[in-house]
Amino acid sequence: MPTTSAISSVEDKKRLVRRLAGDGRGFAERYGFRVTNNPSQLFQVLYLSVLLARRGDFHKAIDAATGLRDAGWDSAARLARSLHADRVRVLRAAGQRGDVDALAATLGDLAQNVVDAYRGDLRRLRTEAHQDPGRERRLLTGLPGVDDEVTDLFLREVQAVWREVAPVADRRALAAARRLGLGRSADDLAGLAGSGESERLAWLVGALARVDLEKRYAEVTA
Repeated sequence: MPTTSAISSVEDKKRLVRRLAGDGRGFAERYGFRVTNNPSQLFQVLYLSVLLARRGDFHKAIDAATGLRDAGWDSAARLARSLHADRVRVLRAAGQRGDVDALAATLGDLAQNVVDAYRGDLRRLRTEAHQDPGRERRLLTGLPGVDDEVTDLFLREVQAVWREVAPVADRRALAAARRLGLGRSADDLAGLAGSGESERLAWLVGALARVDLEKRYAEVTA
């Protein structure tokens, strides 16, 4: 692994943060998934997070999420009405490997559960939790296919609109932050993004996750 020099001065750290967060998009939006407080878009970010948490090439996870959306399953209700065999077909066409049947079943169960528990609207989960971040995490991890890693990925993105959950940084964003000398925790990154800037923090941690996944350390420090 090539050596990356960690940044030490505060001004250099802030300069890098401005560069990373400068395009005004988080991870999901960088790959075509808008992050707004809209039921369909929140659910798309959730199933994108489920796919990203699986082992393998993250581009294939993005392709699979895009395939689900392009098949017309852009909401919990629509995905819940889809046929298992059709989900399998779309996932395989997007390059998913391993137990694709189980993955297709999990996604169907996830969609049906969101429909049954929250009428297809994850904003109702937020309301049920009274916008308490700990409760939101517990309700999310109670959904089929959603573990702590998936929850981190989902909240990494939606902290831009669910401001109460900030600061959130997933393991890849934190790995990049440590290697670049930007800190070791979500709180460290929030300090660099600016007090109360949950949207900017979402852009920053999304960019850091991309740096780690795409191994672009040399590029961002050049």
